[in-house]
Amino acid sequence: MSFKYSKKDKLKSKKLIEQLFTEGKAVTAYPLKLVYLKTEFEDGYQLKTGVSVSKRLHKTAVSRNQIKRLLREAYRLNKPLYFNNSSASFAFMILYLSKDGTTFEKLNDSMKLLFRKFTDKTSNK
Repeated sequence: MSFKYSKKDKLKSKKLIEQLFTEGKAVTAYPLKLVYLKTEFEDGYQLKTGVSVSKRLHKTAVSRNQIKRLLREAYRLNKPLYFNNSSASFAFMILYLSKDGTTFEKLNDSMKLLFRKFTDKTSNK
């Protein structure tokens, strides 16, 4: 698995996003929450991921977009470390829960913790 975050890695299907929030399970490592659903993709990809920042907590588009850029970058850098040997396919939605702004270092640490919790939770099954 490479460090890329291409168009095919992005979660775009409205139907799948809806299914993700109704049937999916969640793991939290504040200020991040990962909602995941085990599924199969037609294009053969293992992971499809979306990021979201609440408009209610972050009023300006500038702050929301900055946090989303940082989330995608932290995901892109940590994805190969945690999902290289994974054979299952998952749909992910990463939510930012805090009212406060953040730095890349804090988000990266939270992302690592979130992925550790996710792998612990899914490997027990």
